[in-house]
Amino acid sequence: MTQVKLSKKYISKVCKDALKEDLFPNGDITSKLLKNNKKSKAKIISNSTGIIGGLDLAKQTFKLIDKKISFKIKKKEGSKIKKRDLIAVIEGNIKNILIGERVALNFLSHVSGIATKTNNFVQKVGKKTKICCTRKTIPGLRVLQKYSVGLGGGINHRFNLSDEYLIKDNHIASSNLRKLITNAKKNRKRITVEIDNLNQLKKIMDLKFDAILFDNMSIKNLRKGLKLVGKKYQTEASGNINIFNVKKIAATGVKRISIGGLTHSVTAIDLSLKI
Repeated sequence: MTQVKLSKKYISKVCKDALKEDLFPNGDITSKLLKNNKKSKAKIISNSTGIIGGLDLAKQTFKLIDKKISFKIKKKEGSKIKKRDLIAVIEGNIKNILIGERVALNFLSHVSGIATKTNNFVQKVGKKTKICCTRKTIPGLRVLQKYSVGLGGGINHRFNLSDEYLIKDNHIASSNLRKLITNAKKNRKRITVEIDNLNQLKKIMDLKFDAILFDNMSIKNLRKGLKLVGKKYQTEASGNINIFNVKKIAATGVKRISIGGLTHSVTAIDLSLKI
């Protein structure tokens, strides 16, 4: 559950990949129509409220195009923004600013969108319950998306399949649950068992492992499950959780709530670059 950080190496790579995707094979043919190389100033402005993030990615995008471009950050990474806030000021060759415009805005709006959505959930549940993301991320962008969740005040579930054991419904359907837990205990990794009914829970209560994940359970059954567990296991809830019911779920006393929609169903924050 370590919070994800963005290294300089990662930022450089992901920005290079994004620019290559946008400029291959012939560059920005529209900006090439501009015959002058005049210096210009541009501003990135917020068109909505939220949490701003991805500023280092935006800056690196422009620096990879033109090292002489100045990118001055006006809002701190992870800070709250409102409509018409000035996010950054860019100065340099107008052609090169226009080349990097969309890639930079894409990074900013996506990271900010995830951070903002996460923060909305965090504000709903208070400090006693932790909001977690899952592995439901865009392939190739998991590091960036999990970083964004942390920026919004959430925490990361396992990063990948090697981090910990998570025994889910399809594992259980393919084998014996007790045997799976026993075999997992041979290695020193965290073990979480997903259950979707109370009978499953009762059958494994005599075994020692780390956490119970209550999946798609009603509030009533979740409360019953938490009462059965007491302090024996760490507890987590998942499945069909949204901004309207998350407060009720947190009120049961469950310690963590995992939400795939933090990363797979996010609305980008609206930002504009104005010359």
